[in-house]
Amino acid sequence: MGTMIDYIQEYGDYTFSEKPLSEVDSLILSQFSYLKFDGLVPGLEDNAPFVSIRQVFENRDYDNLYGDERYREKNTELFLAMVHSRRFGGLKINYYVNQIELERETQFSAVTFQPAEGLFYIAYRGTDETIVGWKEDLNLAFSEPVPGQIMSAAYLEKAAEKFESSFYVGGHSKGGNFAVYAAMNCRPEVQERIVTIFNHDGPGFRPEVREKSSFERIEQKIRRTVPHSSMVGMLLSSEGSYRVVESKSFGLAQHNPYSWLIEKDDFRIVKQIYSGRMFMDAALNDWILSLNQEQMRIFVDTLYDVVKASEADNLIDFTANWKKSIQGIMSAIKNVDADTTKVMNNIMKALFEVLSQNTKEEFQGRKKGIKTLSQAEPSSAK
Repeated sequence: MGTMIDYIQEYGDYTFSEKPLSEVDSLILSQFSYLKFDGLVPGLEDNAPFVSIRQVFENRDYDNLYGDERYREKNTELFLAMVHSRRFGGLKINYYVNQIELERETQFSAVTFQPAEGLFYIAYRGTDETIVGWKEDLNLAFSEPVPGQIMSAAYLEKAAEKFESSFYVGGHSKGGNFAVYAAMNCRPEVQERIVTIFNHDGPGFRPEVREKSSFERIEQKIRRTVPHSSMVGMLLSSEGSYRVVESKSFGLAQHNPYSWLIEKDDFRIVKQIYSGRMFMDAALNDWILSLNQEQMRIFVDTLYDVVKASEADNLIDFTANWKKSIQGIMSAIKNVDADTTKVMNNIMKALFEVLSQNTKEEFQGRKKGIKTLSQAEPSSAK
């Protein structure tokens, strides 16, 4: 068993006509979209031809391209493996968008890949290293779409106008959420051209968001993959079946795609998410849906303001200067007004009440021999 990079090394000699695009290929392209292609790949409005992966490789700016320190080492290995493989060596790239808007609290990036002639894959980047990107993740819990989701649908329609063939859509983490949102909110004629929508451990949607879309038109095209101990991909999860991938990491570290295990030419699949994790995921979702919009807004905004008080504008600086960051956070907590503190206390109390109730139901179900949520097997892959 290996990882994405091992997969390329083992199957990199196969072209896409010899071996069709798979879920593993989708994860590779989704991860590749985390690279910062600014100044290297044409934008959506540039009306410029595709550039090859080799052109990007020859002109790469290490400080910019691998700017996300979380993945710098592994992304470098991935890029080298891709560019020197027959499978990805002919990859072409275009329509790159990368927007960070502090006032609108959004971090959005998308790019279109052409792995082979007539084969197109629209990839949405997941949460990057910016604090505002993390804030947008929290905003997904609201009943109204976040700006990044609206941008994802607009991007899909504009990019799809630039070529005539059918295509794939996908992303990892928040990118997976954007991929599904864009597909269920674009025009019907664009939806018909989508072959598959890949959601790699991306969160779902509040019922209100999904009900305002044409989700049923694209539901059967969605392919979800989540790691053995998934939390992010199970948040507000309601998009049907999924496949559970074994990981070489533990806990939340399994969200990292480089930890996902691959056996032969497919993911190493296990029966279900860890029962303890499923229990916690269910409790977290119950809690989120139990809060009204004002309570959720106070919780999210207060949490964001407290973290922002560290004076770091990205997670790399936040962790690098952790002493200063913690000092800023502690000062911010002291300055939270009494009314907000009271609301926050009530919100956290609601979380513990949900956990307590779910624990009681879980225990009673096991005692009676009833198959509970954490014991239930997920739906099989479509």
